[in-house]
Amino acid sequence: MIELDYELPAELIAQRPVEPRDASRLLVYRRKSATMEHAVFSDLPGLLRDELVVVNDSRVIPARLRLRRASGGAVEILLLEAVTGENTWEALARPTRRLRAGERLGPVELLEPLGDGRWLVRLEGEPNGDVPLPPYIREPLEDPERYQTLYAREPGSAAAPTAGLHLTADMLADLDPCRVTLHVGLDTFRPVVGSRLEEHVLHGERYEVEPDVWRRIEHARRVLAVGTTTVRVLETVARSGELNGRTTLFVTPGFSFRRVDALLTNFHLPRSTLLGLVMAFVGVEETKEIYRTAVDQRYRFYSFGDAMVVL
Repeated sequence: MIELDYELPAELIAQRPVEPRDASRLLVYRRKSATMEHAVFSDLPGLLRDELVVVNDSRVIPARLRLRRASGGAVEILLLEAVTGENTWEALARPTRRLRAGERLGPVELLEPLGDGRWLVRLEGEPNGDVPLPPYIREPLEDPERYQTLYAREPGSAAAPTAGLHLTADMLADLDPCRVTLHVGLDTFRPVVGSRLEEHVLHGERYEVEPDVWRRIEHARRVLAVGTTTVRVLETVARSGELNGRTTLFVTPGFSFRRVDALLTNFHLPRSTLLGLVMAFVGVEETKEIYRTAVDQRYRFYSFGDAMVVL
């Protein structure tokens, strides 16, 4: 598991997004020459040649519900995914130890424990909570739309596909990206806790690609995936041919990429499947060196941090 660990000073964890969106720093890594450059995100269009840009257009729902039990105890419910059944969701609850099936927490009814803090719940009405910011962001967000990409349109995610947070309206017009959808759920932010990366189990996340969009992707000379969730969609469809469904694709070092030629992504948490995916694409030792450089150069990390592009 040591390959998924690295040292990060706490002050490099970004607490707020920069303005404007494309003012973030951009670390450029070129795989053929194994070289790094330092740029600004607004430089991205000029760095690309003939890559087709693909983004994940899932929208974060107001999924964090702060509720109270009849006894007065506080409970937080994080809605992860709508499931079959009227107003039924898979959710995370904390603290979960004393909760019981059949209990009502305001608009939420607990139906069935699923293990590891997960519950099947019934929600009265539409989700109407807070934007589910990651726990390492301690400052309140003045504008919840800053945790949404400008192209987010399909509600369903419990966390933002954060690589796309840097893209401005002008850049989107210039890049003319294709849109795919993967609703970010538990798999994307659940840490790897076992002794081996390969032992980590994915529950799966819903995805969808329109047929005309896939035809454009399929025939592109090179494809740049914006974010790790986009990678999982593209590589799932490239293998299965299925344009919608659930993906449990787990990308780890040694993976053979079939449709992703370049990657734009943020800097990820240690012991995360996202870091494992980057290592699969770039190389384990190469990724370690990139992250050491990013720390030395004082890049900002995680959801509201800076980005890297691998060409």
